[in-house]
Amino acid sequence: MIVVGLTGGIATGKSTVSAILQEAGAVIIDADQIARKVVKKGQPAYHEIVKRFGQDILLPDGEINRRLLGAIIFNDPEKKKSLNRIVHPRVSRETQRNLDRIQADQPDAVVVLDVPLLIEAGMHEGLAEVIVVYAPENVQLQRLMARDNFAEADARARIQAQMPIETKKDLASIVIDNTGALEKTRQQTLEVYRYLQNKTVTRKKT
Repeated sequence: MIVVGLTGGIATGKSTVSAILQEAGAVIIDADQIARKVVKKGQPAYHEIVKRFGQDILLPDGEINRRLLGAIIFNDPEKKKSLNRIVHPRVSRETQRNLDRIQADQPDAVVVLDVPLLIEAGMHEGLAEVIVVYAPENVQLQRLMARDNFAEADARARIQAQMPIETKKDLASIVIDNTGALEKTRQQTLEVYRYLQNKTVTRKKT
């Protein structure tokens, strides 16, 4: 088994690359999906979040309004840290449980940790490869405005709240450039997958 990290910036196309890798045969561990699972109604993290942020963050069905909570922490670094302290350890534990299960069931797997904040959280350390899906900031800006119907100032604020994509690119061992056409991105991604498969085979022999 080989475990690699996949990250990028907002609107760089990480989800697109993740889907291509999964289609090719990689096993994806999606940190966002795990985060949604650990904050579901009734889970320990849910109760901690409601205690910290109040009943106003709940939807009519009692689930957490993730969009509202995101808006609250976006403008408040201390609240963001509080939420991360509640959610991140649980995501890490669930991720490790998934890795243990995959190791037992699919020892030859190419496992991709799909994590938006992979580098910021220090989760990239010790991985076989760190893949960054790249698009320059001006492309991020245009895509984000089109995708989420943001005004330019709002889109720029979202981008600038993250680690700069150029910094992430410099920390990557593999860069997939998603500036151009989808087919070009697909070709790059499939080449990366074949490389990872070969690396898995080589490791098995040694």
